[in-house]
Amino acid sequence: MKNNEYESVEHIDSDVTLMFENGKRYNVPHSSIYKRALKLQHIQQIKRKELLQRDEDDGDSMLSSATSDTSSTKRKSHKKNTRKNRMKTLLAAVTEAREAVTNRRLCDLFMFKPSKKDYPDYYKVILEPMDLRTIEHNIRSDKYMTEDSMLEDMKLMFRNARHYNEEGSQVYNDADVLEKIMKDRRKDLGPSTDDDDMMSPKLKIRKNSITLKKSKYLTPLQQKLNELYEAVKNYTDKRGRRLSTIFLRLPSRAELPDYYIAIKKPVDMEKIKSHMLANKYQDVDALVEDLVLMFNNACTYNEPESLIYRDALMLHRVLLETRRDLEGGDDAHVPDVPRLIQELVRSLFVSVLSHQDDEGRCYSDSLAEIPALDPANPEKPPLNFDIIRKNVDGGRYKRLDVFQDHMFEVLEKARRLNRTDSEIFEDAVELQQFLIRIRDELCKNGEILMSPALSYTSKHLHSDVEKEKKEKLPKEFEEDKIKREEETREAEKREDSAGGSWQSNLQRTYSQDCSFKDSMYHVGEYVYVEPAEPNLQPHIIYIERLWQDDTGEKWLYGCWFYRPNETFHLATRKFLEKEVFKSDFYNKAPISKILGKCVVMFVKDYFKLHPEGFRTDDVYVCESRYSAKSKSFKKIKMWTMPLSSVRFVPREVPLPVVRVASMFAPKQEEKPPEMADESKMIDGIVDKEREDVTMDMSNGEPGCLYYEQLFYNNLWLKVGDCVYIRSHGLGLQRVGRIEKMWMRDGAGYFFGPIFIHPEETEHEPTKMFYKKEVFLSNLEENCPMTCIIGKCIVSSFKDYLSCRPTEVPEENVLLCESRYIDCEKQMKKFKGLKRFSLSGKVVEDETYYFRKLIVPQKEPSPLLDKKIEKLEAKFADMTDEELEDLGDDDGELGDQSLPLMQSSLSSDMDIIPYTPLQSTPKSIKGLSKKEGSKRKINMSGYILFSSEMRAVIKAQHPDFSFGELSRLVGTEWRNLESSKKAEYEERAAKVAEQQERDRAHHQTSPRAGTPVGAVMGVVPPPTPMGMLKSSMLLVSGVNGMGGHGNMHGSQMGSGQAPPPYPGQGQPALQQPSTPVFVSPPAKSQRLLHSEAYLRYIEGLTAESSTISKWDQALSAQKQDVRLTKEQESRLPSHWLKSKGAHKTMADALWRLRDLMLRDTLNIRQTHNL
Repeated sequence: MKNNEYESVEHIDSDVTLMFENGKRYNVPHSSIYKRALKLQHIQQIKRKELLQRDEDDGDSMLSSATSDTSSTKRKSHKKNTRKNRMKTLLAAVTEAREAVTNRRLCDLFMFKPSKKDYPDYYKVILEPMDLRTIEHNIRSDKYMTEDSMLEDMKLMFRNARHYNEEGSQVYNDADVLEKIMKDRRKDLGPSTDDDDMMSPKLKIRKNSITLKKSKYLTPLQQKLNELYEAVKNYTDKRGRRLSTIFLRLPSRAELPDYYIAIKKPVDMEKIKSHMLANKYQDVDALVEDLVLMFNNACTYNEPESLIYRDALMLHRVLLETRRDLEGGDDAHVPDVPRLIQELVRSLFVSVLSHQDDEGRCYSDSLAEIPALDPANPEKPPLNFDIIRKNVDGGRYKRLDVFQDHMFEVLEKARRLNRTDSEIFEDAVELQQFLIRIRDELCKNGEILMSPALSYTSKHLHSDVEKEKKEKLPKEFEEDKIKREEETREAEKREDSAGGSWQSNLQRTYSQDCSFKDSMYHVGEYVYVEPAEPNLQPHIIYIERLWQDDTGEKWLYGCWFYRPNETFHLATRKFLEKEVFKSDFYNKAPISKILGKCVVMFVKDYFKLHPEGFRTDDVYVCESRYSAKSKSFKKIKMWTMPLSSVRFVPREVPLPVVRVASMFAPKQEEKPPEMADESKMIDGIVDKEREDVTMDMSNGEPGCLYYEQLFYNNLWLKVGDCVYIRSHGLGLQRVGRIEKMWMRDGAGYFFGPIFIHPEETEHEPTKMFYKKEVFLSNLEENCPMTCIIGKCIVSSFKDYLSCRPTEVPEENVLLCESRYIDCEKQMKKFKGLKRFSLSGKVVEDETYYFRKLIVPQKEPSPLLDKKIEKLEAKFADMTDEELEDLGDDDGELGDQSLPLMQSSLSSDMDIIPYTPLQSTPKSIKGLSKKEGSKRKINMSGYILFSSEMRAVIKAQHPDFSFGELSRLVGTEWRNLESSKKAEYEERAAKVAEQQERDRAHHQTSPRAGTPVGAVMGVVPPPTPMGMLKSSMLLVSGVNGMGGHGNMHGSQMGSGQAPPPYPGQGQPALQQPSTPVFVSPPAKSQRLLHSEAYLRYIEGLTAESSTISKWDQALSAQKQDVRLTKEQESRLPSHWLKSKGAHKTMADALWRLRDLMLRDTLNIRQTHNL
């Protein structure tokens, strides 16, 4: 292009097409280059058609829109039919292909999927089956949007055939031929056309979803999956060796049948990649699960000291580190439950204090007058809304029921100290009802927060209020009666004293109205009256009576209304703007003192209506009445002061409800003097009041007092709680559960099971555990409560995902979903942990339920890094050539079945069946006992031929991988003459017969399953008293080097070929079928037999012929030994279920030791050992 060598766009298009075709022809279909070439070629076609369309539009610009629409529709239909015909043509090329010589149709085996009844394993190996009948149906039903999507299904069908069938088989070869025919036919047809030229390039790319959905550019999830997969696949060690090579493809069933017996779920990286392309992984954890399964299979089948085992562990660690980097490190995103509880309490408190009536009055305003100290119980700590507010602001409430108890205490005190018809009483009931309703809404009736506070409902409140009213109403009725009589007498006295001077001589003339200074005043109106003192505001009086005396002076009599500053109230009370209160004070005043008219409106009308002819300053609102005697306010329910002479009109805009602080309220910068004292009362967390709760124990020991709930060592404990126990030197704190607790002689004790950590179990290094996971053990102990150092919670898997106790920090929440069976060294899941039913006096835990289940991630085993370090140290001194040969040997030994091997170290030519490089428990992992005991290798002529030919091919092609060597071996076997194949089959039959005879011999032997001492240099089991017989030393030699060299060295020799068939008389490599040394339950360390034997030999000295001090152990007596408490705690008490008739567990163990020694000596004497 820079040299202007292209004469037209067609020339550029031709070269670009050639470049893409070269890339597709050279690279495999699943490679990234192939996919990019396909995508760019598609974009190239779209752009070319867009340019052609632009030229056509320039030439036909005068066509009408109707004609354009019609031609567009026809073009779409034509191109759709063209695409469908192309796909039918490609399908016909495949279905009509025949073999040249026999005229056999090649597609017969591809027309239908294999029968699940005849080939059940096919659907375990092939996860995306495909056949020609399905492809044909998809073409007819227009399910393929593009031609490429149909070709992808064709290629998938051919890949499946090659993956399941052996290379060189008829199906394998037919798949290659048919795929080549399909590609050639498509090349003859030329490039495909797209559906709609009018579509934008972006829409076209998106429409081709069958091909492009497998691209790593589509979704963030697929990007993560690809990054994770590539990190594992491309990882290389310090020597530059790619560790994933051996994991790319599973061994075939013909080469390694026993692999598919031991491994129930085989998987390889090619299968995982196909799952990724098919979008079968919904999240990263699903991919991680399959990769972990693959590594676990490798560790299950191969010997722990092998190179494959080490590579699996290394890739396992790479996988987890990459996943942690992709997802930000932290898992699960557990909600902060303590913070959520504080937010819930704060929301509830603010809602209650802000609760208003229809007029906008806060109900809590009237309760501000409630004293903090309870007059009935002065010894109780002070409590009011201000103190509760400080507790809420300080985050001192960790439980909802504690906050509710405090709120109820204040509200119940308000009801108790006030009359049932008072405003405070009614407001307290309303607030308590509102609190219960909002509490249930926030907790969703226990769906979000399950608390004992929810047990108190509105029905309980209604019952308590009715009961309280029944007690108070008779007393209040008597008080009202006495009060009315006193008011009547006082009113009479006021009338007499007010008119006494003229009552006898002067007469009153009452009227409904009167005039003064050109103003007319009526009964039922409000007026300003001149105050008694000049500095005061005018009085507001409601006129009830008007009269004129004989002297001609006019008077009024009525009810006086007080402004807020004329009442006695707390400084915290708030008032409505322009609010006045109807008082209990009635008096007369001369008309001459009137200053003007005003209006007092009821609160329900004030905000909506406005009196005509009055200024805003002369309009007041009244909501409550005020008693000067009791200095209390009471809300007015019924307004009985109508204004007959005033007309009210609706306001254009209703007034907002605004409340203002009292004139006595302190300034913001001032601090009330009592705050300092109250702050002293509030310190630390406000905890729930508890008490010791005893219980009756029918089978309890005498002298013991059992408890359901107990305060001990500054901790409140109850049955069912989990606690940390001092570990006496162990790295992690032990966890126990309290199932019984009692006091005896002033000391506390508890009994319950012990939970153990993953470090304390025996497991494969590839096993993964949840963070803070523990296992329920078979060990149950009696422990003193002095060893408790803290509380925790052990949740079942279901509870761990969905909820948390509110008072336990997240770092003390543990997960348990399995029981560890020590004798079987297995972890078995159970349905759930034991639950306890406690009495009502015991304070139950509050539980917060998550709105969305958390998703905890698993972490690698604590043994992973240790095992990798150990294996790296082992292989560190090897050269690259030795390591490569060792990898090939591991592949041969671990990934295919070898014939029986003979050891020249034994004159009896003991032939032992081959097992993979692992101990017996690993070899039969996943099998039943019946299958494991009868397990054998189906020896065939091909396996025999492979063991001999592989060494020759390896010498000719030292750089070939294990898979390439296997393909060459298969080719040689297919080219072998029939007579030679028959000879190998006869030899294989003889080997199988010998294998059966040896198996029967080993089953009848008293040491069945134990290999001969000379094999691998393994020493036979020691004699009962720990003495090693000299004859055994002579037979076995030191580490198997007595005349035949080191067997381990033969595995790692550079360039050495595997030994030939045993019939040729040469020594062969052999593995024992069972380990000789079985480690005790307390130790999880696994040793090679040769290493254990070397340690034994190195421990012998000239002064002592044994390692252990067995003579001192024999002479030790119980009465001569004094054990400290620390030594007693380290005794293996879990060996015994109980102490039986013995006083202590130590006595029981002494008895066990004596019985074992006695039986040992009897056996030795009986058999003359």
